[in-house]
Amino acid sequence: MSTAPLVRGYEVVIGFETHAQLSTASKIFSGASTAFGAEPNTQACAVDLALPGTLPVLNRGAVERAIRFGLAVGAKIAPLSIFARKNYFYPDLPKGYQISQYEIPVVQGGSVGYLLDGQERSVRLVRAHLEEDAGKSLHEDYHGQSGIDLNRAGTPLLEIVTEPDLRSSAEAVEYAKALHRLVVWLGICDGNMQEGSFRCDANVSVRRPGAPLGTRREIKNLNSFRFLQQAIDFEVQWQIDSLEDDLPIHQATVLFDPDTGETRAMRSKEDAQDYRYFPDPDLPPLVIAPEWVERARAEMPELPGAMAARFQQADGLPAYDAAMMTQSLAFARYYEAARDAGAPAKMVANWLMGEISKRLNATDAGIEACPVSPALLAALLQRVQDGTVSHNAARQVFESLWSGEADDVDAVIATKGLKQMNDTGALEAIAAEVLAKNPKSVEEFRAGKDKAFNALVGQVMKATQGKANPGQASEILRKLLAG
Repeated sequence: MSTAPLVRGYEVVIGFETHAQLSTASKIFSGASTAFGAEPNTQACAVDLALPGTLPVLNRGAVERAIRFGLAVGAKIAPLSIFARKNYFYPDLPKGYQISQYEIPVVQGGSVGYLLDGQERSVRLVRAHLEEDAGKSLHEDYHGQSGIDLNRAGTPLLEIVTEPDLRSSAEAVEYAKALHRLVVWLGICDGNMQEGSFRCDANVSVRRPGAPLGTRREIKNLNSFRFLQQAIDFEVQWQIDSLEDDLPIHQATVLFDPDTGETRAMRSKEDAQDYRYFPDPDLPPLVIAPEWVERARAEMPELPGAMAARFQQADGLPAYDAAMMTQSLAFARYYEAARDAGAPAKMVANWLMGEISKRLNATDAGIEACPVSPALLAALLQRVQDGTVSHNAARQVFESLWSGEADDVDAVIATKGLKQMNDTGALEAIAAEVLAKNPKSVEEFRAGKDKAFNALVGQVMKATQGKANPGQASEILRKLLAG
């Protein structure tokens, strides 16, 4: 749990429910495809449509992914869990109930860590349970009517529920990003928020410090981190305004409108008793033997937190850099490949966080789209390290590599004449000439003005057309000035 500044004298309390679509090829209780983008109702089989006489059969791959998640967050994997029927009536729910887990979920407890303002924090998890998704109601292009697409009906979900540990929208966003990174890292979810593979529901309430928890309102189906922050911020202000005006806050499910930046009530919020949960008679208890759990543990990848700690200890990276290098498995693999190819670890991290991320972010692309291979980046950084090129020249070389103009670092350096001047004798002669031509700067430097020295270094760089090694030039100038 964390603390955050009060908002207008109120403490914000946020809990999360996240639906992560599991990366199985087929649905949780049928063999129908889960592929995205098919024509409406072409991927809904008899089981998904709840035709009479059909029976659900649990997808083993969905269970394996739930186990993997539970191990990653340090949770208890229930040796026996129960599937329940969650009863409600809606056009996109063919059976009239959703198969979920209620009293005994497959994953119990655990926590998810995240980084905010350089500080490590964590959120406690209540549970993560398996369930099926409903279909989708379509309201556009139907001439005033609504359509129902049941392609999503039966899609496997892992619903991840937190304790109300978050105290600001900033914390909520960082938690959501950390959870998103984890499920993608584990390979249990593709994390595509635009396609609905990772959907966040935020339960938001406010209270005076020390008071009982306030009435919560649930903001449903937030599918971007930006909307998540905007929705929570608006909801917090709306609740405070209501309390300040002595208006009651009723428990409700609300939607966020990105166009107006506002939340609006959709329906009163149901409690568990409203759904009339009871064990599903068509599904036996889910039994997970210890051997299954240990097999899953043995197949787990190194987790982001452990990898970041290793980068700090073995490579000497600061905590922030290590966290950035593990923002995705692909990002970490790129960093490791460039480092293993001989480039200094910190220099690789700086370029990944700087030049490379800047270019990728401009097109909203991931590290997978980087046109410069780790080996090429390493070759370039080695030329910076050995003094062959300056940092500025390295950026020019990188531009040629990024654009595909060339794929050989040394060839670009030679062709563009970017090789740094390291000839001590030649640099001494140029530095002496600069001092002779700039007596005023020399006088100011000797009077204690550091800016005058920088001006002299600039003159040496200008005289060498930027090819002088700045460090070497500084050293030579100080030696001459001292003499």
